[in-house]
Order: sequence, then C-alpha cells, then structure tokens
Amino acid sequence: MTTTTADDRAVGPLLRAWREQRRVSQLELALRADSSARHISFIETGRSRPSEEMVLRLAEHLDVPVRERNALLLAAGYAPRYSETPLAAPELDALRDGIERLIQGYEPYPALVLDAMYNVVAANRGILMLLDGIPELLLAPPLNAMRLTLHPEGLAPRIRNLRAWRGHLLEQMRRQVALRRSEPLRALYEEVAAYPLAHDNDEDDENDHGEDLEPPAYFALPMRIEHEGRVLSFVSSISTFNTPMDVTVAELAIETFLPADPATVKYLQGFVS
Repeated sequence: MTTTTADDRAVGPLLRAWREQRRVSQLELALRADSSARHISFIETGRSRPSEEMVLRLAEHLDVPVRERNALLLAAGYAPRYSETPLAAPELDALRDGIERLIQGYEPYPALVLDAMYNVVAANRGILMLLDGIPELLLAPPLNAMRLTLHPEGLAPRIRNLRAWRGHLLEQMRRQVALRRSEPLRALYEEVAAYPLAHDNDEDDENDHGEDLEPPAYFALPMRIEHEGRVLSFVSSISTFNTPMDVTVAELAIETFLPADPATVKYLQGFVS
C-alpha cells in the first residue's frame, strides 16, 4: 500500500502559491479575509476544506485573475463561478457595440482592444493609419500587438525611441506573466524579448523636433513613431472593466494613444480631414 501527498493542483497548494507570489503572510491574509492564520494554514495544508465563499474571498484578497478563480473553485470541488463567453456570441452584442463606439469616437487618435494574449480584437482608423506598409505576414490573424510592435519587420524600425518603448512593453508583459501565470503568455514574452533591436535611434531622439524647437516636456513615456516622414508622439492609457463576471470580459483591455505634443494633434487632425 502506498500513500500520496496533496497534489500541487489541490486548492491548498494553489492558494499557498498565490499567497507567496503576492508576498502576503498567512496572518495578513487572514486579517484581510476576516479569518485566522490557523484556518489559512489548515486550508493550505489540506487539513481543512474551504467553503466556496472562502475560496472566492481569499482569491479576491490575493488579486487572483478571474480565470484562475475558476481553477481554484474546481480544485476545491466546486463548480466554476465565472462563465467564458466567446466575444462573438450574441450575449456580448452590447459589449461589442459599446467598444466599437468608444474607439471610433476616439478618432483621429489611435485606439484598440486587446485580449489576454495581446491579440487585437478591435481597432480604429487611427491604428490602421500607423500600419501602412507592414508586411502581410505580421497582419495575418490573429493580429498580435506585441509581435507587430517589436518585430524588426513590424513597427519597430519606425519607433524613434525603440529601446525605451521596448523596455516599457517587456516590463508590462513581465507583470502580466506574474499576475496570470499563463504559459502561453510566457512563451509570447520569450519570443518577442528575443527579437533583435531593429535599430537604436534613442540617441538621435532629441534632434527630431527641428533645429529651432525645444523638445517638449513629456508627462509620461511617449512612443515616438515615424509616419510619412513625420515623427508622431503618443502616450498610452489602458482601461479594463470593473468587477467583470465573465472571463472573456475580464481579460479585455482598451488601449488608447493620446497625442503627447501639439504637433501630433495638428498632424492627425489634418490627416483625417
């Protein structure tokens, strides 16, 4: 007769892994969840089976992504709480319509919608303008924003401050990999991080504004990108949905690009008109 220990996929070890990743002690988690360190310890070691409510409460205080909350519930012997509705399903018609209206209303400035793997699920004409001349290989569905931006045949050669912008994007991906613990996302990160730098124009960045113009004082790291012989400057903002009850919706992000200087505003307004 042989004995086995608790599987790593049991709810206790899974919760412990999330707690350790968030660098939260058992006592701190217990105080947040209105429990006791003893009870948290018993759950993590398998001596106590948490209630469905307790699993969800602990997941909330550990900032566990919605998809992984379903995994915790399954590991504890409960049914998943959150649905995963395909974005094209009729149930999400209102969501899709609202997103399209939002990003179209943002024109002439660029805006797009991404899923958890940085695949583009919607984009406005401001984004399409920047994609002129990109090879068809990189534009084939699913269109991936990270590949498109960092690939040496994508937007990378056009980005004047590529080293800085690349570092920003890779750091953003590292945070998402740690948050979601997704192997496909980790594989994507390793792929794009291995792309060679198409160029390094950061040293020439200050000369892009003309001889008689002072470089603008940016309020956030800009993406400075060439378009038809002009250098446009954008800062990006990412929005997500509050308290999503569906995995698909929870993993959507709306990224908008705000002009970072008056010259970019003027150019975009003239380009569209």
